[in-house]
Amino acid sequence: MPSDELTAQVVALFAAINRRYAQESEAAATPHDLTPLQAKALIAAEHPVAMRRIADHLHAEPSNVTAVVDRLETRGLAERRPSPGDRRVKLVAATEAGLSVIADLRARMPFASHPLEPLTGEQREALRDLLQLMLAD
Repeated sequence: MPSDELTAQVVALFAAINRRYAQESEAAATPHDLTPLQAKALIAAEHPVAMRRIADHLHAEPSNVTAVVDRLETRGLAERRPSPGDRRVKLVAATEAGLSVIADLRARMPFASHPLEPLTGEQREALRDLLQLMLAD
């Protein structure tokens, strides 16, 4: 447990932000019969992107992303394509149906889509710098 009240408040705010993001993501994904993870992967594939980049975006191993992309592909929301630069690399791209779902997901997720909107550019930079400082070894 945090040893002082200010630390406890900051930790509680981190938890509240995470909870709000998760609740909003789930509420947006549910009408489309998607999990929040599938919705996040679909949004990442709005423009053709390598499977590896989706894995990075989801903080998951590429092998685990395969099942997520399989589900999107089965639903007709995304498709795999060979990369023009390297045919060994598979790109994932949202289909027209997927793009429609992405637009609806974004409309249903104002906080998750723009969580820093209330902050000025200077405040965003300061927040970024402070968070990087927290994660520094």
